[in-house]
Amino acid sequence: MLEKNPTTIDPGRAAQSAPLVAIASVIVSMALIAIGNGLMFAYIPVRLGADGFDPTWAGLIVTGLSAGGLAGCILTGPLVKRVGHARAFMVLSALIALSNAAIGASPIPLLWIAARALYGFAICGLFIVAQSWLNDALPNAIRGRVMAVFYVAYIGGLGVGYATLAAIDIHTAAAALIGIAFTALSILPVGMTRLAQPPAPQAASVALRRAWRISPVGVAGMLAVGGLSMIVSGFAPIHATAKGYSQTDVALLLSAMPVGTLILQIPLGWISDRTDRRYVLAGAAALATLASVLAIVFDGGALMVLLVIYLIWDGASESIYALSSAHAADRAGKDELLALSSSMLFAWSLAGFIVPGIVTALSAVFGTATFIYVGIVIASAFCLFVLWRVTAGRPTPAVTSGNFAPMSAQTPLPVELAFAPDDQQRHAKD
Repeated sequence: MLEKNPTTIDPGRAAQSAPLVAIASVIVSMALIAIGNGLMFAYIPVRLGADGFDPTWAGLIVTGLSAGGLAGCILTGPLVKRVGHARAFMVLSALIALSNAAIGASPIPLLWIAARALYGFAICGLFIVAQSWLNDALPNAIRGRVMAVFYVAYIGGLGVGYATLAAIDIHTAAAALIGIAFTALSILPVGMTRLAQPPAPQAASVALRRAWRISPVGVAGMLAVGGLSMIVSGFAPIHATAKGYSQTDVALLLSAMPVGTLILQIPLGWISDRTDRRYVLAGAAALATLASVLAIVFDGGALMVLLVIYLIWDGASESIYALSSAHAADRAGKDELLALSSSMLFAWSLAGFIVPGIVTALSAVFGTATFIYVGIVIASAFCLFVLWRVTAGRPTPAVTSGNFAPMSAQTPLPVELAFAPDDQQRHAKD
C-alpha cells in the first residue's frame, strides 16, 4: 500500500483530496464486485431448479452464506488491524474469486453450500472494510448521502449481474467465469490507489452491547434488513423458479428489483440528512410492509405487476441498510467506527443466518411463498420499534441553523465537531 510522501505532497491539499480518492476507489471496486455477485445470486437457484434439485437446497445455500458472514464479522477486524484496509480488501476479493471457482466446478449442493459460506465471509468483510474506510474520510454532514451513493452503486452492480443471467447458458461455467473476472477487476482501483490508509483501529472486535448503547435503532435496523435483504434477494428467485417462471423472467425480476433502490436510496438519504433519520427509517419500513402484502395478493400473477411490487419492496428494504448505517455512524467516535461496522454487520449477518434458516424450514411445510409472510412480520415489527423509539426518546434541544431550522439528535453535526474528544456528549439515547 503506497502512502503519500509528506515531503513531496502538500498536506493541506492531500487532506482536501483524500475523501474524493477514497470514495472513488472504494465505490468503484464494490460496484465491480457486485456485478459478479449479482450474477451468482441469480444463477445458483435457477441452475439448481433446472437440474431438478429440491428448493430446500437453495435455501440451505442462502443460510450457509450468512453463516460465513458471521465469521467474517468476527475475523475481519483483526485482519484489518494486521494488514490494513487495502490489503484486507484484496485478500477478501481473492476469496470471492475462489468461491466462484468452486461454484463453476460442478452443481454439487454440499460444495456450493461451502463455497457460498466462503463468499459470505468475504463479502461481509468487504463491507466492514469499505464502510469503515469511507466513514473515516467523511464528515457527518454528508455521510448519509455518500453512504446512499455507495450502496446504490453496489445495488446497481447487482442489477447488472442479475440481468446478465438472461444472456448465458446456465449449463456451462460461464457464470462463474464472469464472476471471477469482475472480482479480479475490482482489486485494481483499491490496489492502485495512493490514498494513505486510515489509522489502525483501536478496537476491532464485535461489541453488540456497545453498538446498542450508541444506537438501538441502528442495530435494530441492521437486524431487520439482514433478514429482509437475505430473504428477498435469496428466496425471490427460488420462489419464482418454483412457480414456473423462465430463466429470462427470473433475470428480469431480479434485475428490476435494484431499480427500487436507485429510485429510493438517494432521496431518502438526502432527506435523512435534513431531519430525524428515524422518521425516514419508519417510512421505509412501512413501505416495505405494504409491498410485501401486495406480493402476497398478486403472487403468481402477471410478471409486470410483480416487477413493480418487488421493485418497491427491495428498494424500501435496502434503504434501511444505508439509513441505519448512517444513523449509527453519526453517534460514534472515529476510534469506534471499525468496531461499530463489525458489530452492525454482525447483527446483519446474525439475522441473515437465522431468518433464512427459519424460512427454509417453514418452506418445506408451507411452500416457497413463506418468505413473503416472514418479510411482513420483520418490516412491520421494525417500523413499530422505530416509532416507539421516537415517542419514548428524550427530546433534543433545538439548535438554530442558518435557516433557523430545529435540529434533532440525528441532525449531522458541524464538521469540526464531528469527532469531538468527549464522545459522551454525542451519544445521547435515540
